[in-house]
Amino acid sequence: MNAIILAAGMGRRLFPDTENIPKGMVKLFDKSLIEMQIDIFRSCDINDITIVTGYRSEVIDIPGVNYVKNENYETTNMNESLFCALEPSSSPVLVTYSDIVFEQKIVQQMLENTDGVRLAVNLNWKKYYKNRTMHPLSEAENVLVENGKILQIRKNISESLQNQQIGEFLGIMMLSPDHVKILLERYSYLKKNHVGAFHNSISLSNAYITDMLQEIINCGVNVNPVFTEGRWLEIDTPEDLKNAEKSISKF
Repeated sequence: MNAIILAAGMGRRLFPDTENIPKGMVKLFDKSLIEMQIDIFRSCDINDITIVTGYRSEVIDIPGVNYVKNENYETTNMNESLFCALEPSSSPVLVTYSDIVFEQKIVQQMLENTDGVRLAVNLNWKKYYKNRTMHPLSEAENVLVENGKILQIRKNISESLQNQQIGEFLGIMMLSPDHVKILLERYSYLKKNHVGAFHNSISLSNAYITDMLQEIINCGVNVNPVFTEGRWLEIDTPEDLKNAEKSISKF
C-alpha cells in the first residue's frame, strides 16, 4: 500500500499562519496536520508515503517519507500535484489532501476494499459547517450518489432526485493499480489534446482533483463512495484552526 499526501499549496486563506510554512505544516497542539496523517498511516501499516511539496517545500522535513516537488505549484492546482507523484503501481494508492484531520477509523474503512476508485464521503456533512463563516456550505466538494455510484462531483451540488444522495468528498481517495493506470493514461491524453476550460476549472493545469474525477466518470469509469463513520475536520481558514483546537481532543 502506498500513500500520497498533496501538500504543494500556499494556503492563502490561512494567512498569517501559512506566511512562512505550507498549509499542511500548520500545527494542532504539538503536531502538524501532515504528521498527524502519517501517524495514522503508519498505524495502519502504510509505510510507503510520498509528500508532494511546493510552497516552502524546505519546511517539510519528516523522516522516513519520500518527496516529490510540484515545481509549478504557483501556476497549477491540486490535480497537477497528484500527477507529479502518481506513477504505475502494483499496490493500491491512498491519496489525501494535506489540510484535513481525521480519525484512524476512516482510513481503516478505506482499506476494507481497495478495488476501483473509492472516495471517502460524509452524508452528514452539513454539521461540519457550523461556525464556519469563512468557509460556507457552497465551498464543499459535493458528490451526487445514485445506486452506490457517484454521478457528479463538484462544489455546491444542491439539488437531487428522491433516489439520490448528496454528500461531501473528504479529500481521501483510494485507487486500485488498474485505476492508477486508467488515470495516468487519461491525463497523458488530456495533456496532449485538451485546450480550454476543464470541467469546473479554467484549464487542465488549474484543475482540481474533482475535475479529473468527473472526467473519468464521464468516460464511463465507476467512482464509488465509502460512507465514512469517523470524524473529520478541514483546516482551511484561521476560524477552522480555532474550531479544531477546541474539538480535536475529542478525536
